[in-house]
Amino acid sequence: MNDWFTIDKIDAKTYVISEYYHPEETHCYLLLGSERAVLIDTGLGVSNIKSVVDSLTSLPILVITTHIHWDHIGGHKYFSDFYVHSAEMDWLNGKFPLPLETVKEMVVDHCALPDDFDINNYELFQGVPTMVLTDKNIIDIGGRQIEVLHTPGHSPGHCCFYEQDRRWLYSGDLIYKSCLTPFIRLPTHLRLCVLLKR
Repeated sequence: MNDWFTIDKIDAKTYVISEYYHPEETHCYLLLGSERAVLIDTGLGVSNIKSVVDSLTSLPILVITTHIHWDHIGGHKYFSDFYVHSAEMDWLNGKFPLPLETVKEMVVDHCALPDDFDINNYELFQGVPTMVLTDKNIIDIGGRQIEVLHTPGHSPGHCCFYEQDRRWLYSGDLIYKSCLTPFIRLPTHLRLCVLLKR
């Protein structure tokens, strides 16, 4: 399978890169600024998301992470500049709460994986972030500012990213198409832009 990722253009400077062949249907967002680009999450890591990003922009890439679950950080291995929330730092150095074999089962569950992917070589991403995120941080990529909103519930360090100028909220796993058990009350002034396909 050569076309693991689906690319949708939201506007001239914003793309969603989705993994619809896997039940998790992870969505990663590429935001282009004038100085650099932000990639929100990197998906499962079963195919090279960096090659997709490189086909869309030549800007330097900063990865910001909604949370340190396996289906959102698998492609971090392709990038050297990434940010995560302080509450999940331990998960990046061997303390992820699920064993590797359990994660591997979830990766292959009900899924036709790319031909060149071998589950025997799959590892949970481990690494040291270039910055630790906290609530209300502002990330400026040149002409676009993204605010960090710490929204624990789905995971201890879960973050949403709010872009005031566009009034878009990049919600990670805080907002689902179906039922989600933990609920977080958001400020009423936020008008949510939920981008869902299917």
